[in-house]
Amino acid sequence: LNMKKLTIILALVMVLFATKTFAQDLKFGHINLQELIALTPERDSAVVKMDNYGKELEETLQGMQQEFQTRYQTYNQKSATWTAAVLEAKTKELQDLQARIQEFQQNAQNEFSQMQQELMTPIIKKAAEAIEKVGKEQGFMYIFDLSVGGVAFKSANSVDVLPLAKQVLGIPAEKTVPTQFQQQAK
Repeated sequence: LNMKKLTIILALVMVLFATKTFAQDLKFGHINLQELIALTPERDSAVVKMDNYGKELEETLQGMQQEFQTRYQTYNQKSATWTAAVLEAKTKELQDLQARIQEFQQNAQNEFSQMQQELMTPIIKKAAEAIEKVGKEQGFMYIFDLSVGGVAFKSANSVDVLPLAKQVLGIPAEKTVPTQFQQQAK
């Protein structure tokens, strides 16, 4: 009976020791993916392209709206002197122009979103690959993305992998998140 108890106790001690050793080997990390993306030079050039495209769309829209305002003012000033046929034609012109403006706005939003996705998808993929590489090389079980807000608790034992991911992507260690990005993230 004593030998059986001793065997069970030894087995339990071994299981507890193995579990404790295993638990100590678990390595968890965290990163703010949005910060990493904001630090990439590719993002900077993508933002410049999106800004330029957005300005171009905005200028076109403003031109269309200015044309509408000019025609509308003329319409208000002269409509009382026009014949019914001219009034009907001018009314139709204004309605058509307003419809074109609305259609342009919708198409511009869609095109801008598509461009944003086309430019950002490879950058996001590259950042995710860098995080995966760090995870494999450093032996992490999990790396949590703090930018999505899904982590309720972060232990001091969790490793910030942002510096490692920056190194993989060739981003200088001293480069920090642009100020305008910090304001957007809050």
